[in-house]
This record gives sequence, C-alpha cells and structure tokens, in this order.
Amino acid sequence: MTSAAAVASPATVRPSRGLAVFWIVAGLFGVATSFLLYLEYVGQLTGADPIVSCSFSPIVTCGPNLLSPGGNLLGFSNSIIGVVLFWGPVYAGVSSLAAPGGMRRWYWRVYSLFIAGAFLFVHFLAYRSVFEYGSLCPWCMTVWLATIPLFWFTVSWTLREGVWGTGAGTRRVGAAVYSWALLLTVLDYAVIAIAAQLRLDVIGSLF
Repeated sequence: MTSAAAVASPATVRPSRGLAVFWIVAGLFGVATSFLLYLEYVGQLTGADPIVSCSFSPIVTCGPNLLSPGGNLLGFSNSIIGVVLFWGPVYAGVSSLAAPGGMRRWYWRVYSLFIAGAFLFVHFLAYRSVFEYGSLCPWCMTVWLATIPLFWFTVSWTLREGVWGTGAGTRRVGAAVYSWALLLTVLDYAVIAIAAQLRLDVIGSLF
C-alpha cells in the first residue's frame, strides 16, 4: 500500500494494487463480522444460542449494545447497515483492479466521504458504548477494527493523489498522513482502548 497510485489521465486516478486489495479484504471482513453481529442480535431477541458467543464478562458482552437505542438507530439493528454498506470498499477495490485507466475523481470523492461517514459513525458508537452503556460489544469492536484503517488509508490517499485538489500543500499533507496511516490506526485503537479501560476497567472484568 506504499506505492503511488497511477494517474492515467488528468480526470482519472487509480490506487495501487495493494490498496485495492486492502479495500476488498477489509470490506469482506466487515461484511462477515456484521453478519455475525446480526446473528447475535437475533439470538438476543429470540433466546437462541449464537454460533459464536460474544459474552465474555458483564462488561465485554454484546447484549446491552445490540438492544439499546444506539444499536438500532434507524429502527433496526445497525448490523444490517454494516452487512449492506461494507460491500462499498469491496466494490471500490474490485472496480480499481478491473479498470486499468482508473476511475474519475468524483467517484473517489464519493467513496472517501462514504468512508469518512463510517469512521465518524463508529466513533460515535464507541463513545456511547463506553460512556453511556458501560459495556463493550466484541463483534461491534471488530467492525471498528475494519473501519478505522479504511479511513486513514483511503482519505489520505485521496488527498495525496489530488482527488480534492491539485495544490501542492494538499498533496503533501495527504502523503504525510498516508505514510503514517498505520501508526495513526494503532493510536486510534489505543485511544478507544485506554478510554474503555479507564472508564470500565475492562481487563479487571475478565478475571
């Protein structure tokens, strides 16, 4: 994911093969995890045993989050949103690999806004999980695990490649953020983990 994207023409941009494959893998991971989360949600409603339990302690458990208003923001489980929308990165990755000439800039703008929206959404859910519901949903956290690096790598890539403007300053910022995207992802995870530990004593609840 470190090689520069090929610009086929002033109007089109193509990501590196590594970045495109990363989108596909992260998207499929998100779809699978969201589906497991949906099965857990159904199990919570019906009392059926889940395929893989996500209850490890009174704090590390799915139930409070899945059945909360925040877990059903549109009147149905947020997991359904994940099952549907995580196909977006898969489509972006496949279309990148299938279109040697690249895709138009408006396409990447829409895609990066889509990813940015998902990034804000999972942080909103993480905040409510830690500070309002007092519990951590393991399957929810694996969705966060996929979404956070998607944001840092994708949005910085669009800035670096001039998707939002060809100014040298914008490209430099994008290149700098892209080069540190993995570290920023780890720091993002760490902020959530530290907040959860300080607020809920997650480690203590497991023993």
